[in-house]
Amino acid sequence: MNQIFQQPDASAPAPTLPDTLLHVVLYRPEIPPNTGNIQRICAATGAMLHLVGPIAFRLDNAALKRAGMDYRQWVDVQRYDDWAHCLRMQPLGVRWIPISTKATQGYHTMRYQAGDRLLFGSEGSGLPAEIHQALGHNAVRVPMLPRARSLNLANTVAVVLYEALRQLNYPEMA
Repeated sequence: MNQIFQQPDASAPAPTLPDTLLHVVLYRPEIPPNTGNIQRICAATGAMLHLVGPIAFRLDNAALKRAGMDYRQWVDVQRYDDWAHCLRMQPLGVRWIPISTKATQGYHTMRYQAGDRLLFGSEGSGLPAEIHQALGHNAVRVPMLPRARSLNLANTVAVVLYEALRQLNYPEMA
């Protein structure tokens, strides 16, 4: 299953993606073990993983492989050169839910739907202002004490993804 998809022709129409309940989108990930752990979370939940470049490391990085362990073959991974490429390759009408420390709405108050794209920014800088401006109406945050700047990316993905799955009654999960 572990497909790394890179569309060579930018003018080609958006692909028909597999029928996936939820999608985790990492915008410019920077830390290989985080991405490997997120691959493992996606494999365990059936979520599709989307990696938006440029990516700060090689996808054959040993730390990425070690963190993903033997789960890597169970996750579909789509790779995009940049944000514009990612947007172009998504079906029309998908709902984007940015997860950001700048959001005011708690992640637990969002009503998640099948097909949602859970969008996470890079470890060092989060999501850029233009994405917040375009998609901020759906942005959610994980509550934390004011002294905390942010949580680890893989932990945040797990918290938000499992809340979305809880609301959707954990389909096909034991």
